Amino acid sequence: MTLLSFKFPTMQNLPILGQVLLGLFFVLSGVNHFKNLKGSAGYAASKNVPMPETAVAVSGAVLIFGGLSILSGRYLEFGIWGLIVFLILASVMFHNFWADKDAQSKMMNKIQFMKNTALIGALLMLLSLVRDWPYSL
Repeated sequence: MTLLSFKFPTMQNLPILGQVLLGLFFVLSGVNHFKNLKGSAGYAASKNVPMPETAVAVSGAVLIFGGLSILSGRYLEFGIWGLIVFLILASVMFHNFWADKDAQSKMMNKIQFMKNTALIGALLMLLSLVRDWPYSL
């Protein structure tokens, strides 16, 4: 394929591309919660999360459900609100950069906090499209 023969996605196809990318991001994040359950639970315990293994499993399920709701266009309000609540809790509990003493930890947590903030913003915008979702099962 040459550069001249490359066809950019049409504006009509962009929502489905975004739907797939965003949905897969959350599904894969949730799967990773289960794949690394012990390690993630240990990290959650270090952040004083009660019942860390259960919390990691529940948050993994929320991520998978939310991602699948975006992918399928079904139960969108529940899925999106679940993701927003998860991101708020994760940001405050795990990426509280303001409490870090180490400069590198502070920088990494600030990046993660800002990423989560951007995802929350995108999800809030998606809530306005729930009734007009162009691609749903």
